[in-house]
Amino acid sequence: MDDLYQIGCIGFIKSIKRFNTDFEVKLSTYAVPYMIGEIKRYIRDDGPIKVSRSIKELGVKIKELEKEYVCKKGKEITDEELEKELKVSREDIILAKEAGNNIESIENASYTNTKDGNSISLIEKISTGKNEEELLTNKLVINELINALDKRDKELIMLRFFKEKTQSQVAKILGITQVQVSRIERKILHNMKLKLSS
Repeated sequence: MDDLYQIGCIGFIKSIKRFNTDFEVKLSTYAVPYMIGEIKRYIRDDGPIKVSRSIKELGVKIKELEKEYVCKKGKEITDEELEKELKVSREDIILAKEAGNNIESIENASYTNTKDGNSISLIEKISTGKNEEELLTNKLVINELINALDKRDKELIMLRFFKEKTQSQVAKILGITQVQVSRIERKILHNMKLKLSS
């Protein structure tokens, strides 16, 4: 409301500057339509993205042609046909079409859940619900701890926890017994925990 009031005031000031007393009309007769015009222009032009009048007008022409084409031929008009009909470039046609689309922020965009009828925002749908920063920190710490291991221990941890091999499978790959794998694994994990706590 404050913005509209200010625009109205600006319109009033402009109308005073342009008012001509020779026409023998009251200032209010001239000023009120002028102020309304300023407010309408502000509402029309004050979108999230400023679009030139020529692009807006082209968008209107495109919509009219599209409706007309569907009514006559029963199918949608192509960009090539619009290009020929309106004698404008393909880029301008695409720009005019896109300029007419509503701008939505990721927080405002919402989808209805068909199961319970509740709507959720797009940001909620995208969000994993996990603390991404904490996960990243944990990965970096684990990576550092693994890189500090000797070659055999590193291979054992990679096989067990990243390639999801059983202790028996790891034993075969490393040429040791399953009991040794279990003992070494316990020792590595214990040392890693000690490093983390320190």
